[in-house]
Amino acid sequence: MHAPPTTEIATLISTGLAVVDPSLAVRWLNPAMGEWLGVGTRSAQGQKFDALVREPALAPLAERALAERQVLQLRGAYVVLARGRPVTADIALQPLADGTVLIEVHPLIDDIAEPTPLSATLRGFAHEVKNPLAGLRGAAQLLQRRVAEADLKDLASLVIAEADRLSALADRLLRHGGAARVAPVNIHELLERLEVLVASEPSAPRIRRDYDPSLPDSSGDSDRLLQVLLNLARNAVEAGATTLIFRTRVEHGVRLGEPHARSALRIDVIDDGRGVPDALRDNLFQPLVSGRPEGTGLGLALSREIAREHGGELRFVSEPGETVFSLFLPMEKPHG
Repeated sequence: MHAPPTTEIATLISTGLAVVDPSLAVRWLNPAMGEWLGVGTRSAQGQKFDALVREPALAPLAERALAERQVLQLRGAYVVLARGRPVTADIALQPLADGTVLIEVHPLIDDIAEPTPLSATLRGFAHEVKNPLAGLRGAAQLLQRRVAEADLKDLASLVIAEADRLSALADRLLRHGGAARVAPVNIHELLERLEVLVASEPSAPRIRRDYDPSLPDSSGDSDRLLQVLLNLARNAVEAGATTLIFRTRVEHGVRLGEPHARSALRIDVIDDGRGVPDALRDNLFQPLVSGRPEGTGLGLALSREIAREHGGELRFVSEPGETVFSLFLPMEKPHG
């Protein structure tokens, strides 16, 4: 069995370590790495490390590390471990003198934290919101019958439709599993609905469209996907955005939790607000994390959960004056 000189220390520390040969076959790993991977330290020997984590980028990165004799890092890698468990981690590869590679793994905060399960949190929230939604809908129906102006009737209809949509979402969360209702979704029609909702906000921003008209329909639950985009748009407004850009593109070579890259539909919500605070960037998608004192911290956590239940992902890049939240949805089943 091959092991680094500091074997005794390496077996005690909580950082996951593994030594692999140039083909990424495991020669040794410490208990912390075995626990993270969900494999035994002995049974893992000889297995390919990039198969254990289902991350195809590791092989070329290890080859580069050996050729250039320098430490290389894969930051924010979204990988799938034993039993299909998706996690995010920073992975460092260090070439050793004997031609092997030392792999060091640092799980990111959303993988090492053990908060209250998001689904349970959301089911509690869904239960609490049902009664206010019913009252809101009833009040909107009264207004719709009593006002004469067509534009006010339209606004009342919008309130009723939104109350019905949120009530349906709450019902699905309260049912065990709350499975999405999958059907063809025209993303541009969804964005048109989003534009109407955003325009009704008290501090409505200017909206610009940057669509790829050739995009095919996606597949998913339109109500849930609309909720993701609405959360992103409202967060932008609360961050002081005066302009929102809704952009659609096809992006190739995207990894969405599987070992194989695929083509994905990318929907960007771009804003000119204050940006994501540095203190929140590492755990922005955790439940109960919010940049506002009055915030619930559920919006982005729910949004990422919805993205992942569709086989997609939610990512962001941010700086003051330009923040881009990107919703990725798979366009076809992965190969292999």
